[in-house]
Order: sequence, then C-alpha cells, then structure tokens
Amino acid sequence: MDAIYRVDANRVVTSPNAAGPWDPRMQHGSAPAALVVWAAEAIATPVPMQIARVTIDLMRPVPLAPLTFRSEVLREGRKIQLCAIKLFAEDVAVVSATVLKIKTQALTLPPEVAELPVELPGPDQSQSDPANFSNSPFVTGILLRAARGRFGVPGPGAIWYRVDRPLVEGFAVSQAMRAVVAADFCNGTSAALDFREWTFLNADLTVSFARQPLGEWILLDAESWIGPDGAGLAMARLADQHGYFGRAVQSLVIEKR
Repeated sequence: MDAIYRVDANRVVTSPNAAGPWDPRMQHGSAPAALVVWAAEAIATPVPMQIARVTIDLMRPVPLAPLTFRSEVLREGRKIQLCAIKLFAEDVAVVSATVLKIKTQALTLPPEVAELPVELPGPDQSQSDPANFSNSPFVTGILLRAARGRFGVPGPGAIWYRVDRPLVEGFAVSQAMRAVVAADFCNGTSAALDFREWTFLNADLTVSFARQPLGEWILLDAESWIGPDGAGLAMARLADQHGYFGRAVQSLVIEKR
C-alpha cells in the first residue's frame, strides 16, 4: 500500500510509512492530522464551506495499527459547521479533534486589506533539505526545501513542505490536508534543542486559516519557545507562494533523552 491509509467505512488500515521519529511503533503526528481533516471534509455542509480551524489533541501515542474513527456534527448553522472527529485504536481514543468550517462567500474588500507577501525565497529558490538525521518513514513522503535555517537545526527556521505520497488511498490530497501535514513539523522546523539530546514531541496541534492555501508547497515560518519546567511552544506562520494564509501552534513536552 503506497498511501498512508486505506479507509473502508469507518475502519482504517495504516501503512508502515505512517511511522514517526520518536518511536518506530507510533505514527508521525502529521498522519492522523491529515486523516482528521479528510474525515471532516467528508461531512456534508448545508452551503459551501471551508475549513477555518483544526484543533487536534493527541490523547495517546497513535500506534502503527488499524484504527477506527467517529464523526459528529456539534453545531450546524447557516454560517458555520463545527464537527468532532475521534480516532480509536482497539476502542481506545487516541486522537480527539474539532474542525470549524465557515461559509464560503466572495467579498469585495477595501484595497488596504492586502495579503501579506512572503519575502523569503520560494521553493524553487530554496535549498533541498533531506532531513537525513530523521529516521521517520513518514518523512520519506515529504519534500523539504529550506528558505532559512535547516530542519532539526536549533533556531527559528522557514521551510517549504510538499506532500509527495498519497495520504488516503483513492483520494486526492486536499489543500487543508497539505496545510496540517506541514504544520505538524513546526517543532522540527524551529527546533530549540538538539534532537540528539532532547525530545520535544507535540501533545496537540491547532491550525487556523484566513483562507485556503493554493498549490502543492506549504511554508512554515516557525519559531519555538522553551520553558524551564518541561513545556514549550512551537509556532509558525503558514504561507503558500501567493502569501501568508494561516498560523499553527503546538504544545511541546520537553524531555532529556
């Protein structure tokens, strides 16, 4: 199976390529994040809507194993839809997420409301970054181009990401899925600590959209803040080649290896 997941009704088969960097038996956080968005986008809306916010709580490490999911509409309105997605491994909840959709409508905005342009090099002008230090199978399906800094190297960074492997078999990768996959790399894009000496896995992920991204490449313009008591934050502005469109925040669990 080339795709990360195969979905049959609410049952999910997981590919070995979903594995992340922290534990070979556990999935990379980007994989269930993409699955959550796919499940949310499959829920019909009364009028055309777009995803405005995704909040994902990783209740437990997501195993490299079959999953099931449940979808529920929490609020249905003329302007918004709020839905909940839960992922289960052997009937144990491993991911709990909410996805907010907002009515899509064309607006004529004042000229002073302009999209913030990206002043960093684009993906074609940025340096290829193979992230060789990471042994994550999931990363082998992602193309990285570093506009500033390097993946996993301490300090703020700005890296372009492109999904190069199917995520759900038989379905195209949606623009919101591309965004959340990239967003889960915040902590590696702006690593504040040495990966060889510390772990800084994320316990959650929130991605907010001012608009839907365009094109295959997603930029994370990221930084991390590390507290003295085991917690931290990884944050990023998200952009495509047309400008900035969103923000991402992760809560980090900091531990010495």
